[in-house]
Amino acid sequence: MNDTTAIEPLSDDPAENLDRFIVEAMELGCVWGLQGPDGWALSASEDHDEVDVMPFWSQESFARGHCVDDWKDYHPVPVDLEEFLEDWLPGMHEDVLLVGINWNEELDGEEMEPLDLLEEFEAEMGE
Repeated sequence: MNDTTAIEPLSDDPAENLDRFIVEAMELGCVWGLQGPDGWALSASEDHDEVDVMPFWSQESFARGHCVDDWKDYHPVPVDLEEFLEDWLPGMHEDVLLVGINWNEELDGEEMEPLDLLEEFEAEMGE
């Protein structure tokens, strides 16, 4: 296998991007968020009033592509997958945050309850 292969862009299908997020996160052992001067990037939910979404991506390049406009002062930061599953997702649930999954360039993609995403990972891991 050639490691210099270009990474295939995200799909227009949020469900496909969710599946890809889980598979690639397990392969790479991390997910990517955006951190800036005020902390981690947040976006208002499209579906739920007064709820914020913290987006994550399965590839650094996908996250880096969002370091523009409101997030121009942000940079991609890896989060260890075990820490993401054991600490971040339960903490986001307690903080009433949703998790954004592999959003495309238009910020379109899944918004999930963190514990639902945790269940998806556990199902994929066969736990």
